[in-house]
Amino acid sequence: MPELPEVETIVRQLRPRLVGRRLLRVEVRWARSIARPSVRKFCDGLAGRRIDALRRRGKFFVLDLDDGCALVGHLRMTGRLVVGRRPDEAFARVVFELDRGERLVFSDVRKFGRLALVARLDEATGDIGPEPLELQGDWLHAALAARRRRLKPLLLDQSFLAGLGNIYVDESLHRAGLHPLRSSERVTRRQADTLARAIRETLTNAIAAEGSSFDTFYRTPEGRPGAFQDEFAVYGRGGRPCRSCGATIRRLVVGQRGTHVCPKCQPAPRGVRP
Repeated sequence: MPELPEVETIVRQLRPRLVGRRLLRVEVRWARSIARPSVRKFCDGLAGRRIDALRRRGKFFVLDLDDGCALVGHLRMTGRLVVGRRPDEAFARVVFELDRGERLVFSDVRKFGRLALVARLDEATGDIGPEPLELQGDWLHAALAARRRRLKPLLLDQSFLAGLGNIYVDESLHRAGLHPLRSSERVTRRQADTLARAIRETLTNAIAAEGSSFDTFYRTPEGRPGAFQDEFAVYGRGGRPCRSCGATIRRLVVGQRGTHVCPKCQPAPRGVRP
């Protein structure tokens, strides 16, 4: 599933190609791709609208329109956005005709992605947490102490922090030297500072590498795979040596999610069997 770095990459690459453009017509080829409103209202509400801005909120991309509404999308497992005169439409679920003879195509092999036309952003995103790229240790320490939950499930909770997914939580916790099963209230202020910095650095490095492509689905709007998977420290590397210390990386299941941890760099907390 595209996480924050992948969505940020898509937004940055498409922003110069979409901002200021007009949506002339919308063709919905898979009705369930539209989360709200009805397909007819979706198409009618977008026809003739100008795109004033393109941004990201958590794992959502947001097109701000000239009437104050927003087109909000979540790519889920296999969603992609492509712009061009003759873009690939093999798995197109929604096609937007733009001015100057181009098209914006929302393609989605598995059909899990969703689009919504809303008057307020939270109608589509729900109540999600702050942006991790702006994360500071003082806020994180207080927020962790107030939750009393295991670290990894809490960091994956979008109402706590918006945008993090399985890959980047594993990588950030390894960078910070914290075990995913540590209780959040036991994280010290110094550890919270380290974790906040690790999250920011991990995401920034992943964005610079245009995200992670560990399967055939994620490609940038320019058709390139991401490159951050070549830099994974732990994710997907169970049974292989840790790049930092050489210990064998272990795969656990935490909150029903595959989790990768170095037992030496991320010692298990007291009471948790290694």
